[in-house]
Amino acid sequence: MTELTPFHLAFTVDDIAQAESFYTGVLGCSLGRKDTRWIDFNLHGHQITAHLAISGHAEASSPVDGDQVPVPHFGLILPWSEWEEMAERIRQSGLSFLIEPRIRFQGQAGEQGTFFVRDPAGNALEFKSFRDHDKIFARS
Repeated sequence: MTELTPFHLAFTVDDIAQAESFYTGVLGCSLGRKDTRWIDFNLHGHQITAHLAISGHAEASSPVDGDQVPVPHFGLILPWSEWEEMAERIRQSGLSFLIEPRIRFQGQAGEQGTFFVRDPAGNALEFKSFRDHDKIFARS
């Protein structure tokens, strides 16, 4: 794989303090710049920005390998041991999984570990891992 360029993603939250607590305390992000209405986080080298905005969250979902996956969502592909550590950090925080940690597409191209959680504002996050990162985009 080639070196990845960091991405930027902006999303809405309804409470900046709760967002800061979740993204730093539970997910382990470091803080970037912040204001009273937005805050930047370093999510494994990627810049994600929570913007204070009162909005509803879509309840749309899509069936994927036996799960109803929330749409929209965002997340990270982590090395396997870090994926397991993140799942344990979520368990220890007392949060409920939206989709419990599991292996999806077992024995197929794209086999992966995955789980979903929601942040305090209701944004869906997926954390996944591939034992072989060369298979991230595998089709068969």
